[in-house]
Amino acid sequence: MQLLLAVVSSGYAVGAALGWGSEELAEIMGDFGLSAAGLLAAVSCFTYARAIDSRERPAWLLFAFSSLMGCCGNAVWGWYEVVLGEAVPKPSLADFAFLCFAPPAIVGLLVLAKRPVTRAGWVCLGLDSWLIGGSLLTLSWSLALAHAARSAQSGAPGSVPRAALSLAYPLLDIALVSMVLVLHFRRSETNRSAVNTAIAALALTVLSDALFTSPLLSAEYQSGQLLDAGWFAGSLLLAYAPWGARRLPPGPETAAPAHVRAERPHSRPITGSLPALTPYLAAAVCTLGILYNVVDGRKVDRVVVFTGCTVVLALVIRQGIMLLDNIALTQELAQKENHFRSLVQGSSDVIMIAAPTGTLRYVSPAAAGVYGREAEELVGTELATLIHPEDLGRVVHEVRRFLAAPPAEEPTTRIECRFRSGAGEWLNVESTVNRHQGGLILNSRDVTERVRLQAQLQHSAEHDPLTDLPNRALFTRRVRQALTGRRAGDHSTAVLFIDLDGFKAVNDTIGHQAGDELLIEAARRLQDSVRAGDTAARLGGDEFAALILGDGSRDRTAREYQVHEIADRLRTTLSQPYRIAGSEVRVAASIGVAFADPGITPSDLMRNADLAMYRAKAGGKNRVEMYAPQMQAEVVRKAELAGRLRTALHDGEFALLHQPVVSLASGEISAVAVQARWRSAQGILFTPAEFLRVAEYSGGGGAGGGGAGEGGHHAVPDASRTAELGRWLLEEAVGQAAERHRAGHDVPVAVRMTAQRLLDRSMPLGSVEALLARNGLPSGGLVLELAVSDPRVPFDDLERRLAALHRLGVLIALDGFGSGYAAISALRRLPVDMLKLDRGLVEGVVESPRLHKITAGLLRIANDLGMQSVAEGVDLPEQVMALRAMGCTHGQGMAFSGPLDEYRLRRALVRGTFPVPGGAAQPALAGGSPGGSMVIRRGSHNETPVPPA
Repeated sequence: MQLLLAVVSSGYAVGAALGWGSEELAEIMGDFGLSAAGLLAAVSCFTYARAIDSRERPAWLLFAFSSLMGCCGNAVWGWYEVVLGEAVPKPSLADFAFLCFAPPAIVGLLVLAKRPVTRAGWVCLGLDSWLIGGSLLTLSWSLALAHAARSAQSGAPGSVPRAALSLAYPLLDIALVSMVLVLHFRRSETNRSAVNTAIAALALTVLSDALFTSPLLSAEYQSGQLLDAGWFAGSLLLAYAPWGARRLPPGPETAAPAHVRAERPHSRPITGSLPALTPYLAAAVCTLGILYNVVDGRKVDRVVVFTGCTVVLALVIRQGIMLLDNIALTQELAQKENHFRSLVQGSSDVIMIAAPTGTLRYVSPAAAGVYGREAEELVGTELATLIHPEDLGRVVHEVRRFLAAPPAEEPTTRIECRFRSGAGEWLNVESTVNRHQGGLILNSRDVTERVRLQAQLQHSAEHDPLTDLPNRALFTRRVRQALTGRRAGDHSTAVLFIDLDGFKAVNDTIGHQAGDELLIEAARRLQDSVRAGDTAARLGGDEFAALILGDGSRDRTAREYQVHEIADRLRTTLSQPYRIAGSEVRVAASIGVAFADPGITPSDLMRNADLAMYRAKAGGKNRVEMYAPQMQAEVVRKAELAGRLRTALHDGEFALLHQPVVSLASGEISAVAVQARWRSAQGILFTPAEFLRVAEYSGGGGAGGGGAGEGGHHAVPDASRTAELGRWLLEEAVGQAAERHRAGHDVPVAVRMTAQRLLDRSMPLGSVEALLARNGLPSGGLVLELAVSDPRVPFDDLERRLAALHRLGVLIALDGFGSGYAAISALRRLPVDMLKLDRGLVEGVVESPRLHKITAGLLRIANDLGMQSVAEGVDLPEQVMALRAMGCTHGQGMAFSGPLDEYRLRRALVRGTFPVPGGAAQPALAGGSPGGSMVIRRGSHNETPVPPA
């Protein structure tokens, strides 16, 4: 665009200089050529004004109108000279159009100018315009305009209009030149290139007008001369201004960073001083006009005197305004300086200014309190010498990155490093950094306490509060680090899961405080036993873990042997006696080991070690177990079985079997004991011990605190599921017993229930009473076989609960008599009607004289207390005879009958009695198949054998 503009303007100038080859072509180019250029400028400015939406739009519309007036004036001129072939009259419509060129251009320049914000600013703007305009008027009047005025006063015909017209042109040009000069120093920053180009176009037009109105050229001017090239170039430049200037590539002004552009005016003080010199330059021009009259020997013209006086007066007024502004600015600057000095000196933060070389130029007085060093001592010091060497590289990198970033996108940055104090200590300092004349301003504060607190909080979040070992979160992160990075290919890394066997007994016997002390000592032993690069951690409760980093060995067998030795050494160390509260305490350790197989995740590796640890506990405790893939397969199988157990009750897969309780004296059936059986959808029959183990697997607990309990997250029976099964068992047993009672079989039903279950809040008080009333079971129809195995059971609550049930006629049997800790306490405090001997005593009563004496003693206690006694697990005739001889009143077992379904039970109740073996007798009814054959399946916990249903 710029090249095209230069070529077209130069071509017109060359053509005008050569006269265009003919007079007719010169007139056409001098009239209609200028008219076409003016029309192009008008259309260009109008189109641009329509395309923008800002405060500049009126200015470009005015420029379009001004160019249109110039186009019309040249068109009228051409009409006379080219079409009519006659001289242009003076005045004419062309003069009217040319006179309308300057006013809209002047108003357009005012719109583009940076508007003053105060009245004084507007006054200064008017004074500056008059200073320039009056000075030019003085000089022009002295040179040419006075002659035109005197010609008008001569009284020649037509001289007055021609003189007025000759005066109007230069006066409007002077006004336009004044605005151009004044607004050159007040132009707005928006679209600055376009505004500069428009000012240049108008200046070129005014210069051509000035030459045209001069006495030397006005008399000899003809269309198509070289003077027209100025008007032509001015019109093209105005047409180019709004579009071409916008498309210019970024120059030094726009491409430079903002902080460089901001500092550029300071490097050109002359340019910044020109606005202040403008009034003095105008006064000098005015003085030249007056001197021209004096030197030439002419009489001083009144117009020159009056104009000169007004210029001097305007200069004096403007200087007075500037003086008042300077005084106000000086006071405001002093006030702000005092204000900021007070802020800086009173701030608790240290404010430092560093030169581009890194030397400190200024340090606020707060440095004495923060750094322990006087501000004067720090001034002139290299900033790098005060920063910790380990932090220096990071700080330099951040500062370079910050200075290279665009200020508009990143005006500030924050840097934290260690700073040397006056006492030689390293303080943690946080600094907010800003740019300042190529250097930096640092607003710094001491954050040492905050950093220490953060480090302490971080340590607390990653370490166990009791033992100070890494906790599960930190241990998991270190396992992840060991499996990634450069160690990703080392598959000899191992994880050990450690559980303290017998820790719960320590809590229960000597208290939780002693348990905490034991855990602390165990943690110390574990920490001392692992290698320097390995990690020992406490996962929760009495569970610990160790991460044994690999040594890059590819011999898996040798590595397993080595790790097994480490684990066994840990087991031995942790199993040594502990001196707690003045007494010796012993616990053992079960350890599971898992290796980092290729592609394994941290969670899977820790899960494998956990499974191996549970296998070690199930295998007898106090041992080391290596993980094997079949462990996971077993877990998956149990999980599937647990999933089926969740819906077994709702799908009707549970059934009740009844085993008769027989009088050892008469063989009569005195009661029936209920047992639950689960026949899964796959046809597998599970005893209670088997499906309760599934419930144990599907259950879970929370991680314990210091002495909170043993096992951390060990599986415990799912309370909700066992409670639901217990409710179903009791309701079914009572319901079927009530039906048998209505059928004439008045035999009590015995239901086993734990003391914890009886006191469970999910089993409301009165639920058993309501169940008996709802089913119509008479008094004495229900026997609760109570199992007291937990030492934490509150005997006061249990006593009140059993007393209430006993008043309703519910019989209470103490189950498992002869085992457990609570037998004597239960006999002393609870309303017990009968004792049920533990199966372990019955099984060895014939073979073991020791068990024979123990059993005889227990039965003697029952007889002395007037209680009935029931022996469970009486499977052999010899056991029947031995128990009867010792005074046992009732027996339950395969010597009489196995568990029966409802149909076979009623058949047995119709018969009423079983033969009591006096020798090697067989049971009267064992619930076998119609063919008499019997398939017996032993329970995993020595339960009564299960016949096929």
